[in-house]
Formats: sequence, structure tokens, C-alpha cells
Amino acid sequence: MNAADLDYQARTLAGCIPPQLVTRLLELGHEQEVERQAGHGEWFCAREWARLLGGRGRHAQALEVLAPYVATGWWTAVQARAEMLRGWGRGEEAIELCRPYAQAGDRLALVFFARLLAEYGQGAEAFTLLRDGIEDWFLAEALVDVAEAAGLDEEAAAMLVTRIEAAAPACGDPDCTNLRMEPWNAIDLLAAIRERQGRIEEAIALLRRRSTTSVNNRDALADLLARHDRIDELREYAASEHHGHAVQRLAEVLEARGDVEGAVAVYRAFAAEGDGLWHVAVPLTRLLVRDSRGDEAIEVMRMLASRPGGAEDWIVDALCTLYSDLGRAREGLAYLDALKAGRGVEDWDFFQVRLLLLAACGLLDEGIEEARAHPEGDTWYAARCVSKRLAEGGRLVEAMAVLEAHPNSDQPLRAEHLIELGRIKDAVRILQQWTPTPATHGWSSTASTEPPF
Repeated sequence: MNAADLDYQARTLAGCIPPQLVTRLLELGHEQEVERQAGHGEWFCAREWARLLGGRGRHAQALEVLAPYVATGWWTAVQARAEMLRGWGRGEEAIELCRPYAQAGDRLALVFFARLLAEYGQGAEAFTLLRDGIEDWFLAEALVDVAEAAGLDEEAAAMLVTRIEAAAPACGDPDCTNLRMEPWNAIDLLAAIRERQGRIEEAIALLRRRSTTSVNNRDALADLLARHDRIDELREYAASEHHGHAVQRLAEVLEARGDVEGAVAVYRAFAAEGDGLWHVAVPLTRLLVRDSRGDEAIEVMRMLASRPGGAEDWIVDALCTLYSDLGRAREGLAYLDALKAGRGVEDWDFFQVRLLLLAACGLLDEGIEEARAHPEGDTWYAARCVSKRLAEGGRLVEAMAVLEAHPNSDQPLRAEHLIELGRIKDAVRILQQWTPTPATHGWSSTASTEPPF
């Protein structure tokens, strides 16, 4: 066991028992197997077994499980142990455990350690540790968080103002209006400080200056306006913000207040403008389903799919899954039939949706026959799809047999089926021997015609 191997397995989930299967083993009552594998280098088994022991008050044994992993110097294991100690009220031990890793300059360790210090009343030290990394967005975000605990908001704000003022054109073009700012999130972070200081107008003004308005499908200005009940301003902003994230936040506020009609109305108004439907079709559909308005939800997705270029695989998948969830799988099949008639062919991306609907109609055997006759029916990805449908129907032996045609593909799914069949040792052997095919890098003049592209 060494840190490099553990890190590779944790990142790729190759050569190990992945976390979702560890969870499944525990759900099926195979605690002894998880405990055994935890002692033989299986990190995800060790992590879950230690958590279980800790939850049962067996703290010393939980720490003992993690000890060999921590001894490799692998930060992920160290952090897991520190989180356990903190959860047990042993924060000082967690701090001393992490200190050398933070001092060694590990970026993840530094941020975790600084937040830990701030949590235990040592915010000033945490601030000092982070301040030299202000140009790094990740460290800057942590700096702003610990500044609050340390009472150093103004010091953090001054540093961010300096970084904002130092922003330079992103290229040599004198007409370029794009600025390179380090950290890139300096404006958002400064706005966060001003908001918690009660200087809301300044925070709003700052966020209106951003060049990037949405991060991870959230808009900080929309969220700020919602938090402070400035709904009229949020409406105005939502009408001009083209990503649709501000209108989504407005709809969330209205729905939370019980005004579902109002939420639907703002979505529909946005959808009616330009390409607005592309941005809000999914959250609007989910809202309609929550309000038991399935017909309207289907209408929205069909409208999106009917637009030029709209019948993409993910949209058709979403529409047909909606049909299935609403108990209207046969209508979904009729839609796919019409789509196929118009195109003359049905690629596998669409046929796998058909297979889902056929299974929902109790016609899985017919679907499997159609799958075998499909031009792509002998591919590994088709075998994976058919195998999953069979497994969902409780036909695990048949699901395993389908995968046998491609013995070097989809070992994790094979192992998943074996676990359900109670063949734990066989499943573990397959997982520990599995190595994914290395990805190629760089452009090649040879293009693949077989998914994944």
C-alpha cells in the first residue's frame, strides 16, 4: 500500500471496490467482507468501516482501521481521520494531525487546516497562513471564510480591492474589454464580505460589475437579492440575465412562498423570448411535475424537442423518461416511432430510450429482441444497456450472460451483478483486477466511429 496507488484508485475507481458497491455490500449485510477488505488495502471499505465503528462509539478501533492508510502520508486518509476526530469533539488532535501537511504546502491540506483552525478559535493564525495565496481562487475563498471568524473582514477586503484594481487586459489588444483578475472570483468574494457587513448596496454594485455572472448554475447576484427579499430588483435582473439562472432563483422564491402560478409565469415569460426555452425547460418541467401538472410538463419538453435541432439525445431522453415516470410509457414509444419515421433510422442513443420504455410497458423481452437486431446491438455499450435493463427486472443471471459477449468490458457492472447474486468473492476479484483502457491524449487524424467518441 502506498500513497500513489491509493490516490490513483480513488481518482479512477480502478483496481478497487468503488464506494457505491461498498455501500451496497453493507446494505446487503456483508459487514465482515467490508471489514476484511478494509484490512487489505481497500480504501473505500476502510473509510466506510471506520465510519461505522465511529458511529457505534468504537473510536479507537475506527482510528486503527485508518492507521495504515494515514501512515502512507496520503492526504485523503489524513483528512478522513481528522474529520472523524473533529466529529468526536477532538478538534485539537485533528489540528495537530493536519499541521505538518499544511506546512508542507499541500493546497488541499492548507485550506482544510485553515478552516479547522478558524473553527477552533484560531482564526488569526488561519488568516496568516492563507494571505500569501490570495491570487489562488481556492485559497482566497478560504481566506474570506476564516476572516469572518478572525474578525479580519476589512483586512481581507483591502487585499481583494488591491487585486481587483490590479486587473489587467486579458490580451494585447488595446480594445480588449476582458480583464484578467487573480483571483478570478475577487469581486464575488469582496461582495460576500460587504454583504455580511450589512453593506448590501455595495455588494450589489460589485456583483453588477462581474464579467462571469453564473458559476455552477448559480448567480450570486440573484441569490443575494433573494436573500434580502428584494424581489422587484430580482424580477428586473431576471429579465435581463440571459443564462436563466436569475429567473430560476426568482421562481424558487415564488414557489417557496406558495405562489406556484407566479413561478410558472416567470418561467414561461422567459421561455417565450429568443432561446429562453433552452435555458429553463428543465427547471420549469420539474416545477410542473411537483405541482402534479404532467400534461403541461410533457408539453414543455415536446415544444423544446420540436425546435430546430431540438431532438437531441438528452432532450429525447428527458422527455421519454418523463413519459415513463408519469406512467405513460406507451405515449413515449409513439413519440419515438414518429421520430424514427421522420429520420428513417434510430441510432442507439435513441433506441436505449426505447428499451427503457418497453421495459416500463412490461415488454422487455420484445425490447431485447429488437436490441439484438439493431445495427449496433453487438457493441459493448449495447450489451451494457441491455444488461442493466435485465438486472432492473430482477433477471441477474441473464444480465450476466449478456456481458459475457464482451469479457473485457464493463467489469464494474459485472461485479455489481455478482454482488446482487451473492457471489462476493468473484465480484471482488473482478474489481481488483480491472484496469480501464488508458485514454489517448492529443488530436489524431483517425476519428473513431464507435461511442464513446
